Amino acid sequence: MLEIKNLSFGYSKQKVFTDISFEARPGEITAVIGANGAGKSTLLKCVSGLEKASGDIYICGENRKHMPRIKQAEVISFLNQNTDCDAELNVYEVILLGRVQKLGFRVNDEDRAKVEEIMDLLSISQFADRKISELSGGQRQMVFIAQTLIKNPKILILDEPTSALDLNKQFNLMELMKKIVKKRNLTTLITLHHLDMAMKYADRIVVIGNGGLYACGTPEEVMTKRMFREIYKIDSEIYTDEKGDRHLIAYGPTPSKPEFLNASRPCMAPSVLVEEVG
Repeated sequence: MLEIKNLSFGYSKQKVFTDISFEARPGEITAVIGANGAGKSTLLKCVSGLEKASGDIYICGENRKHMPRIKQAEVISFLNQNTDCDAELNVYEVILLGRVQKLGFRVNDEDRAKVEEIMDLLSISQFADRKISELSGGQRQMVFIAQTLIKNPKILILDEPTSALDLNKQFNLMELMKKIVKKRNLTTLITLHHLDMAMKYADRIVVIGNGGLYACGTPEEVMTKRMFREIYKIDSEIYTDEKGDRHLIAYGPTPSKPEFLNASRPCMAPSVLVEEVG
């Protein structure tokens, strides 16, 4: 379980977001969405400990402020959206580094088995001996996802894990992540730009906008025409296909309104937003 309470962050005098509170549950994918510049990646960095924010973060019931750094590193795995890497390491070695806290002076049979298992799971075994710097962006993305998973964390934080992948591989990855999260009972926090992906694979949605939390809840509660109008500034329709999956059809930008109608609004509860589902 991951509990975020009254989290605020800013650079110098400029606030990025204020008083964000939500929870992410074991065995579920919690997706963070919002327009560009809303602070999604910054929020994930704050939760993972890479940025220092005010407020409280509870990890499995324990306030992170009171947790030793080494314990935090054992529990949390974070994947940055930047996959640039100039290290002269091959794929096998990069993935092995995910177990650095358990590695001894020699790589044992358990370590080798774990690396081979995760490479096979993500279908990247053929790259084992390739230099990480020689791979495409999408291939590197899969390698670093393998590195985050090999730690066997309790909390998985992924910033745009599908960003460097083509559409087919995006769906394949999210299908796989859904299975892994449920099987390992992982608490998973993820940012996604592909809104249909969020609708299809997220168990819960956190919407960031207007400098704070706009809404949180299930995809059906949160992802409405009203939310897309107010956060993404687009007119849209939402329909459900024969499989029961919901999809977004974006028609274009919302027509401009008088300035007084565009004033920022407080976070709306899911029960209010649900009025425009479908």
